[in-house]
Amino acid sequence: MYNVIIVEDDPMVAAIDRQYVETDRAFRVAGMFKNGQQALEWLENGRADLVILDYYTPAVNGVEFVDRMHAAGHSPSIIMVTSASDTHIVRNMLSRGVLDYLIKPFEYARFQQAMEKFVQSRQMLEGHGDNMSQEAIDRLVQAQSAQSEQARLGKGLNEATLRMIRGFLMENREHTWSSEQIAEAVGLSRITVRRYMNYMVETGEILSTIDYRTGGRPSLRYQYAR
Repeated sequence: MYNVIIVEDDPMVAAIDRQYVETDRAFRVAGMFKNGQQALEWLENGRADLVILDYYTPAVNGVEFVDRMHAAGHSPSIIMVTSASDTHIVRNMLSRGVLDYLIKPFEYARFQQAMEKFVQSRQMLEGHGDNMSQEAIDRLVQAQSAQSEQARLGKGLNEATLRMIRGFLMENREHTWSSEQIAEAVGLSRITVRRYMNYMVETGEILSTIDYRTGGRPSLRYQYAR
């Protein structure tokens, strides 16, 4: 059974988190804390396999909590359940190895997906004893990369479609493109392409500019930025 702690100062959200966690008998909520400081003190003697973490809690924020937890030698997996959607915060947390990132309000199906992701990653690690082969590590890294991408995409976006659009923009990074031009090049509708353009602009993967030289309505132009 996996031990889970919840760091959430909103009692209603904390109760929902607990209900969702305990829906699966493989998990047990070992502690619930209103701020990261309380959780850090509990971890001095307690053991957690997974932390459900809100970024905005009293005493310490999500980045401070994770840094202090790691400095103390604790390394449970972390699933963010938070209203913090600022790109800078998301990048900071992802760079610290969080397993998944859920934005409030969230649905049970999305929460369940995050929990299944934890179980899969833990089983891959636990199934190899004290040492892992290069092949096993490669499979783990590839699985986590694919899961993280899909989790960030969210509802209505598809990883394979994103890769296709990304590939076109990377191969033609010296030019700027309208959504209509991209749609024609990759064989998708303009509306579909615009959804992916919005996502890639938000994540900083592409740049968008406004072209006023069209002679009519200004046109958005996109270019790969990395």
